[in-house]
Amino acid sequence: MKNLIVIFCILIAKISSAQSINSDLEAINGVLDSYHKAASQADWDTYFDFMSDDGVFLGTDASERWPKEVFREYTVDRTGWSYTPKDRNVNLTPDGSSAWFDEILDSENYGSSRGTGVLIKTSDGWKISQYHLTFPVPNELAREITDAIKAFEEQGN
Repeated sequence: MKNLIVIFCILIAKISSAQSINSDLEAINGVLDSYHKAASQADWDTYFDFMSDDGVFLGTDASERWPKEVFREYTVDRTGWSYTPKDRNVNLTPDGSSAWFDEILDSENYGSSRGTGVLIKTSDGWKISQYHLTFPVPNELAREITDAIKAFEEQGN
């Protein structure tokens, strides 16, 4: 009888854990989708509310490391940008307090791009602590692109 009770308790704990993970994944996906939507509408208050106070946005240029408040200043006169998620992977830390993700995005201006980042669980819900936007380079184009970047940097840029 004791064994049945132990097995029952373990099953209940696993079900509860799975429900919590699913709830967190749903919330994280909602944050990321809403983050992109706010950017497309230039709704900067909402956009920056999704970031943690110490959040950082890493842009496509090597010089673009923007703490939240600096990035907010950059966006003041911007009309927004649209990136549509096509595929996303989210992983949670074992303690459920943070998560990391990668997503393939589509943009009318740039085509394919990749967003990666970290979210932290706060008393106000999930917040983006770091977002990194990159352009994935097909292997067949890598040498051409990296040579062009090196030449650009050698010119003092």
